[in-house]
Amino acid sequence: MQQGGTVLSFRRSAVGSMSVASRHVLATVAVIGALAFTLIALLVPVEKFNGGSAAATTLPAADDDGLGTMSTAFGPLTAQDRDFVRKVRLAGLWELPAGRQALQRSNRSTMRTAGEHLVEGHAELDRRALEVGGALGMELPDRPTQQQQEWLDQLTNAQGAQYEQLFAQLLRRAHGKVFSLVAQIRAQTRNSMVRGLATDANATVLDHITVLEATGMVDFDGLTDTPPAAAPAPASSTVSRPK
Repeated sequence: MQQGGTVLSFRRSAVGSMSVASRHVLATVAVIGALAFTLIALLVPVEKFNGGSAAATTLPAADDDGLGTMSTAFGPLTAQDRDFVRKVRLAGLWELPAGRQALQRSNRSTMRTAGEHLVEGHAELDRRALEVGGALGMELPDRPTQQQQEWLDQLTNAQGAQYEQLFAQLLRRAHGKVFSLVAQIRAQTRNSMVRGLATDANATVLDHITVLEATGMVDFDGLTDTPPAAAPAPASSTVSRPK
């Protein structure tokens, strides 16, 4: 009996020892597994978030000068930043003369108000663009693009009511196109000088859109790149005749 009891006691001890060891192994595996799942949970959402953010904040195509991102005392200066500063300068080179022309040629009060706002707004933005360009070591254009010059020529050749409508339409369309770009640059640039210029441009462009629309001559359907869909033909109706 003593021998059998000794064997039974040994077996219980062995089983107890194995149970403790197994528990340690299982605990270790559980900890490692938990850490692995935590790491995966941290990495996967970050990757998805970054990808979604990049897609949502992609800027419209800009003219790339091939210089890449440059380091400045005011923060990184990207190709999009430089293109924006150039576009602000170019806007003043044709919209400011267009505003002066409206003051000279139109007696309509709303047209003259729009002309005044264009002259004052772009005179200040032009000064700011030159200031920013100088601080960042940029060369800025000194004449409008060929397309902008063509717009000025169209305005010069138009007469009377045709001139006023063309003025409102051309300037409103141009400001509408640049408005979203200004907002995106303001939100995303890491350069403090460019950010300040975008802040000023945002307020000025919105003001110009407002006074141009106040002329009452903006054809909103004509502002889109694609013409609006034709309205469906009315259904034929049956006319009842007296019997």
